[in-house]
Amino acid sequence: MNISSLSTPSFYDFLDRMRHPASLDLVRSIKSFIVSFSFNAANPENDSKRLQEFLLSMEATIKDHPLWAGATEEEIDNAIEGLEKYAMTKLFNRTFASSSEDVKSDQEISEKIHLLQHFVRPEHLDIPVIFQNEASWLIAVKELQKINSSRAPREKLLCILNCCRVINNLLLNVSMSTDHIPAGADDFLPVLIYVTIKANPPQLHSNLKFIQLFRRQSKLISEAAYYLTNLISAESFIMALDANSLSIGENEFHESMQAARLAEAARIGSSTTSTSSTGHVPTMRRCNEDIDTRGRKYPYMEAEAEDLTLEDVPKLLSAYKDVVTKYSMLRKAVRGLSLNEETLPSILREDLANCVLQQLEMTELEGSNSAQHGTGR
Repeated sequence: MNISSLSTPSFYDFLDRMRHPASLDLVRSIKSFIVSFSFNAANPENDSKRLQEFLLSMEATIKDHPLWAGATEEEIDNAIEGLEKYAMTKLFNRTFASSSEDVKSDQEISEKIHLLQHFVRPEHLDIPVIFQNEASWLIAVKELQKINSSRAPREKLLCILNCCRVINNLLLNVSMSTDHIPAGADDFLPVLIYVTIKANPPQLHSNLKFIQLFRRQSKLISEAAYYLTNLISAESFIMALDANSLSIGENEFHESMQAARLAEAARIGSSTTSTSSTGHVPTMRRCNEDIDTRGRKYPYMEAEAEDLTLEDVPKLLSAYKDVVTKYSMLRKAVRGLSLNEETLPSILREDLANCVLQQLEMTELEGSNSAQHGTGR
């Protein structure tokens, strides 16, 4: 059952109560917390502690507030759920993937999974044939891929729950229909690892860390804690995965990884050298037009330092992360070109090299401008 929609009523009920004149004291407390939170430098552990303490404090305040007079425990709980979503939506850019280490981990596991997708099969993870069901796995994949569609930790967690419940239901149904020993962790985790590889969910590391830090600790129990822990284990397994992790020969593993790297390099090279709608290879003029188009996505390119305000900081941080990510991808693309350069005509090689270098220069300029503007007030 998909339960992501269950978060909507409680959130809108919370917003409706916050519009009531009697909620003025609560609104002031919430706004004060968000503003003070934003003034401090990012520190994931401290940020998590501050949020958890704030939610506990507000829970006690709401229980005694006239707007919730006579409210049930469920209604109080829904109010705190709404508060968590509101606060973390406002603080998302400040708390999500807030360190360069998180960004690096996201990129590393995404690239590792891209390679594994080329050759890893269910039998490599010792998944019994009776549990192999690509149709059900596809549903689980789609649920996991939704994890970036929300800024609230609860709703991100719901994506994991939906994915894991699909897998667990499949295992239980097969066990019951075949008199197989009831499925346990030894059956569940390999399937979750395979589904994760198939899904390659965006920013997996940062999403898991975000949920761990900013989901109410009282809610990270029982089923939610079990499934979250399993996905964290799947992430760790994938990052450390080598020939010894799979039912595959060491030579075959290394050959498969090398073939996957070459295939990825060829894919990057192919996309770089793809022809235009008229059938011509990219020219420097077209390359510059692409750069100009992309540059319009950065609203501060023409801004001066004195034009910036504190409210611009989250947007600048987001733009900076975008620049760094694209810069890293372009560097890998340039390295990938060298694998295929002997197969390209000399004129095309020169034009492509100039085009990519021009993009690198523009990306560095964007990063420099963003950094300079970030020193404004």
